[in-house]
Amino acid sequence: METLRKHIIDTIIDHAKAEYPNECCGLVIQNSRKQQYIRCRNTAPLPTEQFSMHPVDYAEAEDVGTIVAIVHSHPDATTQPSQLDIAQCDLSQIPWVIVSWPESDIRTIMPTEGIKPLLGRPFVHGIWDCYAIVRDWYRLERDIDIPDFERSDGWWERGENLYMKNYADAGFTECSSELQMGDVIIMQVTAWCRLRWDWMERSPYPVTLSVWRMKCFPVVYWVDVSVRWMGVTLH
Repeated sequence: METLRKHIIDTIIDHAKAEYPNECCGLVIQNSRKQQYIRCRNTAPLPTEQFSMHPVDYAEAEDVGTIVAIVHSHPDATTQPSQLDIAQCDLSQIPWVIVSWPESDIRTIMPTEGIKPLLGRPFVHGIWDCYAIVRDWYRLERDIDIPDFERSDGWWERGENLYMKNYADAGFTECSSELQMGDVIIMQVTAWCRLRWDWMERSPYPVTLSVWRMKCFPVVYWVDVSVRWMGVTLH
């Protein structure tokens, strides 16, 4: 992406000011050497805390030119990107521009390519979560692409059961034989439904389980429910 020109930066700051205290969001479009900033509607349920770009606005911007940056503001905060910002930037593979208001600072973060290391990655639901680790392990170790399923945060509190609903479509079958590398263990943790994924790699201990307990919960209450799925061999 070319350096943002001054009139683009000024337009972005004006948008952040106009939308305050909500987060603004928009797109920088490039046609040849001409840059344009397009304001988009923020449809997030809590627009003061997050943004969700209207899909129609995004599609219309694509018709205008090449999208070279995704923009949003941090009201009453710095331009320091959150883990969610970083994860979504990587997912989009497009630079993200963050503007703080009322400070009027600007920061650009660049996407990284490839699969994030399985160990030590931050938890971001829907992008770097338990299911994502299973998908990434299979891509790295077995060269198998497991389908991704749309999931919004807190689905386990709304009577949904993402994993039990979709495991067969992902290529898994329930089994009870000896553990093998690539098997997936699903467990019920602090919720009414089964929502933990772990896979057996080269150790008898589920990798994501230890990381999850260390990084996210000081105490984990176990429910006596656990199911193991046979690893995908054909896809």
